[in-house]
Amino acid sequence: MAKRKFRRPREKSRCRFCREGIGAIDYKDVAVLQKLVTSQGKLFSRKRSGNCAKCQRSARAAIKRARFLALMPYVAR
Repeated sequence: MAKRKFRRPREKSRCRFCREGIGAIDYKDVAVLQKLVTSQGKLFSRKRSGNCAKCQRSARAAIKRARFLALMPYVAR
């Protein structure tokens, strides 16, 4: 009989905001929001940014609000 190799369960990777314990993403924190958009101003996908679904939705709303208040550009020129 072949021996079974024991595999350790992998630790689940958590998004940046969950690790730091940030409940809501603030629309006034433009430095953090800039890391979640491309140089053209498009949002990074969840896979690319590493966010969980809840934090991605919160980030999307914060970016939209920051754009509306002219804290961030809609498109880069």
